[in-house]
Amino acid sequence: MSAYLSNPRVWQESWDRQQEAFLHDREERFAAMLEAVAATTEGGAPKVLDLAGGTGTISLRVLARFPGARVTVLDQDPVLMAIAEASLRERGTVVDADLGDPGWRAKLPEDGFDAVLTATALHWLPAERVAALYGEIREVLRPGGIFANADHMPEESLPTLSEKLRDHGRAEREARYASGAATSWSDWWARAAADEFLAPRAAERERIYPGTRHHQEWTPPALWHVDALRVAGFSEAGVLWRGGTDAAVVGLR
Repeated sequence: MSAYLSNPRVWQESWDRQQEAFLHDREERFAAMLEAVAATTEGGAPKVLDLAGGTGTISLRVLARFPGARVTVLDQDPVLMAIAEASLRERGTVVDADLGDPGWRAKLPEDGFDAVLTATALHWLPAERVAALYGEIREVLRPGGIFANADHMPEESLPTLSEKLRDHGRAEREARYASGAATSWSDWWARAAADEFLAPRAAERERIYPGTRHHQEWTPPALWHVDALRVAGFSEAGVLWRGGTDAAVVGLR
């Protein structure tokens, strides 16, 4: 087995391209979150927790935007964490923790974060766990810190249009897959499983995430998240960004 991941930059790029087939405005949500971080840190180098951060996508953008930032990536996926570690090296910390377990905070090397950011991840958790998690996230933020969650959050007042947007997006993705313009989710994971370094981590991933587990997406409207953030004790909560059937909500501690 190879002792290191070759070309982590290429793996990051392939992950980005695969994800952009799902989310054509992916960078826009990241930009909105980073703008909120800039506004609440007043030019300082922020301390950011990249929650369910996968390959460190958000962390890499934080480091590019804010030289001197301190980033922590928290995830449970062995494949994605390996890519994150190879990409960040000494520039950040990668923590293995399950957000389904309320004890996840004990694995953090520190707290008092300026921002906790997450994208397209928490829809795998059930409603009651997300609601509890919002309260736990608040506790690792400094006073005045922010939490932002960008995910599938349809506009409840536009049910017909939302359905049409989803159908249109699905058709566009399938056309891109068929033409070879984009790599599908399943193809990307097959390639990771064929990599000498990532293969054992892909096998471990199969044990952590049985094939049936990632079929229970829960995607309530943004208003549900805003209400849950307020109940969790955030002093302010609202929609920071919207793009079609996706949105980013933000809470201010």
